Amino acid sequence: LDTFARANGMKYRQNIVNPPLPGMIFSAGALPVVTEAVYGTEPRFVEIGNYQDVAGADASTTRTWGYVAVKLNTALPRIVLDSSANGKGLTDYVLPGEKVSLEGDFDKHFTLRCQAGSEADALYLFTPDIMAQYIDRAANLDVEISGEWLFFYSPDNLVTRDPAMWVYLFSLVQTMLTKLDQWERWRAE
Repeated sequence: LDTFARANGMKYRQNIVNPPLPGMIFSAGALPVVTEAVYGTEPRFVEIGNYQDVAGADASTTRTWGYVAVKLNTALPRIVLDSSANGKGLTDYVLPGEKVSLEGDFDKHFTLRCQAGSEADALYLFTPDIMAQYIDRAANLDVEISGEWLFFYSPDNLVTRDPAMWVYLFSLVQTMLTKLDQWERWRAE
C-alpha cells in the first residue's frame, strides 16, 4: 500500500490514534484509531482509511468503518445521507433534524437529513442525476457533509489491495466534487 500510495502521489500511514477528522463516526466511540490510511493533498486533501472504535456501556463492541474524507473549499450545511442497503446505518450517531423527501424511489434506498433551513442546499446537491448514480453505484455508502468536509462511510474496509476498489472510489469522489463545485457557484450567485 505504501508503494501504491507513492506511485500515485499520495502517502500511506497506519495506526492514527484519535484521528483529527470532524465526521460523526470519529467522535462517538472510545479508543478511536485509523488502522490504515492513504491520503493526498493535491488538488485537495483526500484520505481513504479504515477506522475502528469501541462502544457500549462496557466498551465491548468494536465498530469498524471504511471512509473517504475530502476537504472542501467552502463550508456547507450539515447533510447526511443514510443508506438502507448497508445494514449498518448511522443510527448510533447524532443526525441533523430535518428529514428531506426526494423524488422517485430514492427514499427507499436512502434517508436524507439536513439541518433546518438547508433543505434547498440538500435538494440542489442531490438532483435526480446524482440520486440515480448513488442508487446504481453507491447504494452501500453513507454520506456526511459537515462544514468543510465530505465523508463517505462504508461498513467494509476501503483501504484494500483491490485495484477495482481504488478506481471505484476515485470515480465516486470525482462525481461528488463536480457536483459540489456546481453548488459553490450556485450558492455564490
